[in-house]
Amino acid sequence: MSEKIGFVGVGRMGANMARRLKDVGYPVSAVYDVDHARARELAGEIGAMAPEKLAAVTAASDVVITVVTDDAAMHAIYAPSGDSLLTGAKGKIFINAATITPDVHVEVQARVEARGGSSLEACMASSIPQARNGELYLMCAGDAAAYERVKPLLAKMSSSMRWIGGPGTAAQVKALVNMLMNINTAGLAEALGLGDALGLDLTMLREVFSQTGAASRVLVTDGEDMQNREHETYFSAAHAAKDSGIALELGRGAGVIMPLATATKKQYDLMVDAGLGDLDKSGIAELTFNDRRPNNLADG
Repeated sequence: MSEKIGFVGVGRMGANMARRLKDVGYPVSAVYDVDHARARELAGEIGAMAPEKLAAVTAASDVVITVVTDDAAMHAIYAPSGDSLLTGAKGKIFINAATITPDVHVEVQARVEARGGSSLEACMASSIPQARNGELYLMCAGDAAAYERVKPLLAKMSSSMRWIGGPGTAAQVKALVNMLMNINTAGLAEALGLGDALGLDLTMLREVFSQTGAASRVLVTDGEDMQNREHETYFSAAHAAKDSGIALELGRGAGVIMPLATATKKQYDLMVDAGLGDLDKSGIAELTFNDRRPNNLADG
């Protein structure tokens, strides 16, 4: 495991991916975050450097894994000029794990290849514990040769990985995964909110859901949290709103009418507007239970 690994974006997902690779023997050479203090803290923990320049991450690494928040952040770290991961990118592999617009992945791959490097999407359908334990579900796309080269590394990060295809395709699949997950989460919140308003026992109701056609993965991950108002953040409402928007843009481009995705995006936007965007996506139940809805939101 001689490849030196750099990380850009060491929030809870990126930091736990770095810890995982360190645990299994990969040398994590450099970690970078716009929050430099956060990067320095992680660097001290895992024995890496924490440069304040992106170019220094590329220089110190054979493979750079990026986990940033949105399109703007992705454009910034792969800027054509100024401090950028593209400086000295020749021969380096860049693995981009963020959920961003597919076209941005395509553009980043073109920028990297123009500098002599290789770019790969490794979109994640998992959360923080899976990142720490090497149990991510990875959807990969982009440079097929680069994928073959880093398969051993990706295998240490994941319990399952799947090759999707050319640039942008993994990001398309990830957008659809999150779109459907968000719709299911919003639907569950409405069902439990209505059950509560009808005076039904919610534990009973969740059990009935689990044994019928109402069963879903989000019932397992979010149902009890919605009932008990426990919304520790694993996937924030703000990220759900952003990702729902990516799917809607894809739908508009393809000429597909998506009323459920549209309604779900509006619900998550309401959470953000109400100051609840930092809650877990399960916090959408705060909008659907009669006695919880924030006073600063209009009815309807």
